[in-house]
Amino acid sequence: MTKVSLLIPAYNEEKVLVLLYQRIKAIIDSLSQYDWEILFINDGSKDNTLAVLNSLRNQDERINILDLSRNYGKEVAMLAGFDYVRGDGVIILDADLQDPPELIPQMLNFWEQGYDDVYAKRNSRKGETFFKKKTSQWFYKILQKSTKIPIQLNTGDFRLLDRKCVEALKQIRESNRYTKGMFSWIGYNKKEILFDRDPRAAGETKWNYLKLFSLAIEGITSFTTRPLRISTVFGGIISFFSFLYAIYMLYDTFIYGNDVKGYPSLLVIILFLGGIQLLSLGIMGEYIARIFIETKNRPTYFARSYNGDKII
Repeated sequence: MTKVSLLIPAYNEEKVLVLLYQRIKAIIDSLSQYDWEILFINDGSKDNTLAVLNSLRNQDERINILDLSRNYGKEVAMLAGFDYVRGDGVIILDADLQDPPELIPQMLNFWEQGYDDVYAKRNSRKGETFFKKKTSQWFYKILQKSTKIPIQLNTGDFRLLDRKCVEALKQIRESNRYTKGMFSWIGYNKKEILFDRDPRAAGETKWNYLKLFSLAIEGITSFTTRPLRISTVFGGIISFFSFLYAIYMLYDTFIYGNDVKGYPSLLVIILFLGGIQLLSLGIMGEYIARIFIETKNRPTYFARSYNGDKII
């Protein structure tokens, strides 16, 4: 029998887990032709998430629980799930029910047709502010234009992956992870399905604007060196025009005898160039910091237990 796994990272999701399980159970019970596994990754939750998960596991033996040693973030939690998940097909699902489990049968249908990566694209995003929607669109467009890898617009982690995709992703052990880009980077046969994203069923979002901005920087620096190239080109353009302006000032002084004037404009130019230099240093610093972190070669995560059994 074909085994299908649900991979669900959870961080402080005690309020929604029972409802999530009820909706999942109704779906997978109707798809009895598959052997089901539900793998929850407790990403260092500080509330009663782990206790609720253990209670659900006592009711349903299809549930497995991987308890991480601390909060590593969703990107690393997904990698941990890839390491432990056992299905021939793996469906990544958020615990907050913004991604409807009711799409699972449609995903399975396309998977059975031979697609390796069936990803859900957001047709609409309920419960999100206009500013968040717009900045998300801008980020994806910038990322699409700055990398040679085809990045899917308005697409998150909600998808079904064939086992070969999971094995490919397991080989990518980067500490600074942007998994949405990795899904595109590994390739394979992809299929898009559209859906309307719901608001959170309960609890509060873990993604504030600072974390989203950090994730955006992670995505850009992980999949393109274009910012470094732009910094180089911009510096070259400024240097070229500065050289032309210097020639003009010398010509104006020696030929016409005019004094060099314009202290305020000179101050503005100095501040402008100083800002450009700091921006360029910041861009280089982002890449150097990631080199520094990756060269440490530390394990990406540690787990405390799997189904209550301690991991040494």
